[in-house]
Amino acid sequence: MAKKEKQPAAEQVEEVIEQPAEETAAEETPEVNEWEEKYNAEHDSYLRLAADYDNFRKRTIKEKEASYGNGKADAVEKLLPVYDNLERALNQPTEDEAYKKGVEMTMTQLVGIFAGLGVEIFGNVGDAFDPNMHNAVMHIEDENFGENIICQVFQKGFKLGDKVVRFAMVQVAN
Repeated sequence: MAKKEKQPAAEQVEEVIEQPAEETAAEETPEVNEWEEKYNAEHDSYLRLAADYDNFRKRTIKEKEASYGNGKADAVEKLLPVYDNLERALNQPTEDEAYKKGVEMTMTQLVGIFAGLGVEIFGNVGDAFDPNMHNAVMHIEDENFGENIICQVFQKGFKLGDKVVRFAMVQVAN
């Protein structure tokens, strides 16, 4: 029976030891929780502000790059009639070699400027038809060409990066 009496006494001692610790923790917890809550709220506010600033910075960089690209595409689009007229002039027969040489030099210079700006000229006879880049204005049945192959180009297409500035007007074989 001695063993039974010691066990309840040990349990009582443990309860007595635990009670003051619980009361002490309970007394300090509201004060610590109050400061901890304030700290967590301020820290959360700071993290949100930093994330908002980072998102703003990234968004403005993207907008700046997009506006530069759009401005460049608009400038190229304004020069396309000049390219078309030079191409028509080159296709006309002439006996004046100096005139023809001058038009060729002007066309070469314009194509060089386009290349320097990153403009890609597309839409050649024999290329595969791509509805994302070509505008088929005519269809023809011709055994010399495969299916969906460009057989005549009416107007070249221009692309700046991934953006199509002007679709190529073509005739496609079916």
